Amino acid sequence: MVQTLGVAVVGFGWMGRVHTQAYARVPHHFPGLSLRPELVAVADEVPGRAEEAAAQYGFAAAHRDWREVAADPRVRAVSIAAPNFLHREIGLAMAEAGKHIWIEKPVGLTAEDARAVSDAVTKAGVQGTVGFNYRGAPAVAAARELIASGEIGTVTHVRIRLFSDYAAHPEGALTWRYERERGGSGVLGDLASHGVDLARFLLGEIEALTADTAIFLPRRARPTGATAGHTRATGGELGPVENEDYVNCLLRFASGARGVLEACRVSVGEQNNYGFEVHGTKGAVFWDFRRMGELGVSRGTSYQDQPVSTVYVGPGDGEYAAFQPGSANSMGYDDLKVIEAHNFLRSIAENTPYGATLADAVHSAAALDAMSRSAEQGTWVSLA
Repeated sequence: MVQTLGVAVVGFGWMGRVHTQAYARVPHHFPGLSLRPELVAVADEVPGRAEEAAAQYGFAAAHRDWREVAADPRVRAVSIAAPNFLHREIGLAMAEAGKHIWIEKPVGLTAEDARAVSDAVTKAGVQGTVGFNYRGAPAVAAARELIASGEIGTVTHVRIRLFSDYAAHPEGALTWRYERERGGSGVLGDLASHGVDLARFLLGEIEALTADTAIFLPRRARPTGATAGHTRATGGELGPVENEDYVNCLLRFASGARGVLEACRVSVGEQNNYGFEVHGTKGAVFWDFRRMGELGVSRGTSYQDQPVSTVYVGPGDGEYAAFQPGSANSMGYDDLKVIEAHNFLRSIAENTPYGATLADAVHSAAALDAMSRSAEQGTWVSLA
């Protein structure tokens, strides 16, 4: 029997829209799900934005203040897509109000913030899902199985890259994303958090790391009005960029494997160049987000001059079958958020966590904090 679940979205920038669209689509892709999301409320502090969202998507109520969502008994689950500095406050309030939460990474500004929200969710007995969407790609699920099966032998090393140009323009506005007080870290929280999650998802726990960071565009113009996404600003007062544009990190895994994680938000010529290369004693597996349904796989007994084959994922790999009937049909970014929505709702329906959890967010945030310390001190930092 299908039951209705009242949901709300707090923060209606681009990511709030993606969550809302995922709620609308999830019953079509996962018809066996026993919960059907109902859009009850939306909240955003920018004047008119919540009302516009309600008119476009059919939310029953629109608010400027997210506290009205916390107080609404019709709302049983909440997507938190507000800026990073609000994650802890909103997450704690929603959990204490008995509401399940689907929260975007990095879950606050520090590991302490992520841990506080995780503890609140546990104490309240509600479910918490975190927006580490790249682990949901069917090709990533297939790569994980391939690695676990031993087909590429014992993993020796991995390289994870997350390069983008979203902050490369010198006229990019000095929004909260570039401030320590409101944004916390820069590319660490935005992109490297995904890299840490992929590293753990594929290879297991990280034991120690050392990192270097840099700010390449040190000053930006302050915006004169409300912003969403990565707005440009000209003529405004210049202010300092307080968090990093770039990080390069060496990783040591508990398994003995080694890794390199590199992320940059100002890489001219790079658009969403996210991926990994995992090497083992008998083979390797490669993935590029821009070719999301493909894996490069090298396996066999040749070792030297061993070829790499392109493998197209299909039904049987992750949640691919919920979207396409046969191999090599394309999926996109928004499909990964539908998978997240399904994991979130399934977690609530079965009272069992599925997908990325707040515990994963805590592990990722602890690694990001360690990267910051390492960059400041110039030393290796243990995560044990």
